[in-house]
Amino acid sequence: MRVFVGNLPFSATEDEVKNILGGFGDIKAIKMISDRETGKFRGFAFVDLDNKAAAEAIGAAQDGKLELGGRTIKISEATERAPRPQGQRRDGNS
Repeated sequence: MRVFVGNLPFSATEDEVKNILGGFGDIKAIKMISDRETGKFRGFAFVDLDNKAAAEAIGAAQDGKLELGGRTIKISEATERAPRPQGQRRDGNS
């Protein structure tokens, strides 16, 4: 089960995210999202947990209650991104 963790400080590390969420269940993977062009962390991550119960416990009970670097962390169930139509790019070129 994957959860979205947002509103993280730009200085956040994978270890800090793991320390905050690790008490709720076994974390299988953490993907810290970086900007494609600059490589800088964008302030959100996706966390893969061992089971659905752990993900639900984090999302339901902890959204808006955990802090890191003075920021209130947002947690929700991650959803799959809708596929983009073929041939269209964000920069307007085909």
